[in-house]
Amino acid sequence: MVARAGLPIEDPEFVQFHPTGIYGAGCLMTEGCRGEGGILRNSEGERFMERYAPNAKDLASRDVVSRSMTLEILEGRGVGPEKDHIYLHLNHLPPEQIHERLPGILETAHIFAGVDATKEPIPVTPTVHYNMGGIPTDWRAQVLTQDAQGADKKIKGLLACGEAACASVHGANRLGANSLLDLVVFGRRAAETTREDYMPGQAQRDLAPNAGEESIAMLDRLRFSTGSTPTAKIRTEMQVAMQKYAAVFRRQDYLEMGCDVLHEASQKITDIGISDRGNIWNTDLVEAMELDNLMIQAKMTMFAAENRKESRGAHARDDFTERLDDTWMKHTMTYLSDPTDKPKITFRDVIHTTLDD
Repeated sequence: MVARAGLPIEDPEFVQFHPTGIYGAGCLMTEGCRGEGGILRNSEGERFMERYAPNAKDLASRDVVSRSMTLEILEGRGVGPEKDHIYLHLNHLPPEQIHERLPGILETAHIFAGVDATKEPIPVTPTVHYNMGGIPTDWRAQVLTQDAQGADKKIKGLLACGEAACASVHGANRLGANSLLDLVVFGRRAAETTREDYMPGQAQRDLAPNAGEESIAMLDRLRFSTGSTPTAKIRTEMQVAMQKYAAVFRRQDYLEMGCDVLHEASQKITDIGISDRGNIWNTDLVEAMELDNLMIQAKMTMFAAENRKESRGAHARDDFTERLDDTWMKHTMTYLSDPTDKPKITFRDVIHTTLDD
């Protein structure tokens, strides 16, 4: 919503991956699986985490496990027909232990992977878990944009907190308790800002005469679309491009290709076609609307990742392995309101002082 309104999204290139999402579905297999003794194996049946993290093994941090799995896949030791995922084994554990301690995992694996985890391995792959970026805000949860000189400019009356916002407490890498801080601290701060800046019953400016017409027009454009390209085809192209070119490890040639592939896929949105014209429980329409939003965010992520030529936090590049503070100690600000366009990228200074300085 914020991007479509022409406002920026901050630091979309910083993405945390969870190592064990069900292949093809993305549902997370909790790290409790490995905590209970689950192990990851490649196509050769090797418990490969012993090579990457000799001490922690399968209990290494998310980033380490995700990158290790990705390396195994890139080096041709993935499993499945496309050799593009890894097996998570729980089937060596006593079935009663799994039933007692991981009942939800059993059910999820059965529904989304079609396997009995007490007898078969679960197909998993590193899956996007958290975006460190989001709607830029200050410490009062006030949404920010930039003026012509690049200075912060507040959007009066618009606040954001939680995972949607980027107060940048995470920096470039998510830490354990930060989501709680994101929600509890800045949720409370948003309420206090509302109390301080606004009064009950105060006068509001008049709505524009055409308020809401743009939203209705977007709905009708999709609901009555008659193009030849189904939503699922474009969405699959987008998903494959993101997984292939902007995943755990990033490289300039891959990112450049990803930008081209993603931009080409986005042009097909103008030829989208849906079959359900109804207004009730129209999942065809909802998926087409979601695709618009997903494509905007995907392009912001891909183009921002290509633009940042360093490694910082969760943005790990093979070709620029060092963190370069002299050049890149700055926030990326991406603007994109139309999924068929290319994002505009600017920068915002990092705040180095604390509130009591």
